[in-house]
Amino acid sequence: MGKVRVGIIGCGTISSIYMENIPTFENLELVACADLDIDRARAQAEKYQIPEASTVKVLLENPNVDLVINLTIPKAHAEVAIEALKNGKHVYGEKPLAVTREEGKEILAVAKENGLFVGSAPDTFLGAGVQTAIDLIVKGEIGVPIGASAFMIGRGPEHWHPDPIFYYKEGGGPMFDMGPYYLTALIALLGPIKRLSGSVGISYPERTILSEPKAGTKIKVETPTHIAGTLEFTSGAIGTITTSFDAFGGTTLPPIEIYGSEGTILVPDPNTFGGPVRLRKRDEKEFIDIELTHNHDGNSRGIGVADMAKAILSGGLYRANGELAYHVLEAMHGFHDSSEKGLFYQMQSTCERPEPLPVDNQFSHA
Repeated sequence: MGKVRVGIIGCGTISSIYMENIPTFENLELVACADLDIDRARAQAEKYQIPEASTVKVLLENPNVDLVINLTIPKAHAEVAIEALKNGKHVYGEKPLAVTREEGKEILAVAKENGLFVGSAPDTFLGAGVQTAIDLIVKGEIGVPIGASAFMIGRGPEHWHPDPIFYYKEGGGPMFDMGPYYLTALIALLGPIKRLSGSVGISYPERTILSEPKAGTKIKVETPTHIAGTLEFTSGAIGTITTSFDAFGGTTLPPIEIYGSEGTILVPDPNTFGGPVRLRKRDEKEFIDIELTHNHDGNSRGIGVADMAKAILSGGLYRANGELAYHVLEAMHGFHDSSEKGLFYQMQSTCERPEPLPVDNQFSHA
């Protein structure tokens, strides 16, 4: 098997884990990186021994790059992805796929027109935790899946992120920031969404940055920061989801629970790759810990890129694909639309439930 040559655009905080992990997969080769701040690109290139650091334009035109990993801020996702595709490069982007549904559709259309692949984070659902939970469902350990609950509740990124302003602009907020992890995991567990409803609000119209180097800076909040929704899956299962940047007292709620006719699964944080996974059967009094069935229980960002590269090189399907990412993007907007109109939102898109990873077919490392 050959290698797919990768260039990374966006050398901010999240880039480090990709730069660390990408070279460890045997079908990927990290050849270039770029950033609007060329000094930042050069610093990352030196730290991670990347052969070339350049401007974004130079990387997009680089004939030695087959696939672009797009790690720009959300509002730039579509522009960078479309330019990469027009330059003949496959694209894998950080979540969300785009800010608007129109941008998401355009990305998929340009990719199809040029015969190229689009992938998108999160790929955490390919980690040991969620895959073990999927394995339990596939084996019938909880019978027929009936419902789900998901909770992402915190106090907001201004407490820790060095530059959190974009979290409170269009394309930000807890649903667009963290919702992709939860919705992608739910779709991997239960399949695509048929319709949904939502109620959203802005609890604090102004936030104050408490982290350095911008401590004291005021942020005008322009996107909902507390979202509560219901989900009806095509499979018939019914779920709820809450995402919030407004809960300053913390929470004891589990990230995800899956309810079935014969038992319940406690699914680990979908923003991580590992466990624990816990199961309680119908007639048992306590939850028990389940041994993880799959590898990749550490921070394995890049698995989705390696899976995509496998499809590029030898054909077949890949799991963290553009159709899944668009379905998640539409659902996130759907919660906001439902709240505004006071009506259920009927999903216009669908996707395949990602094929579970075989236990004996893990991603190979260099």
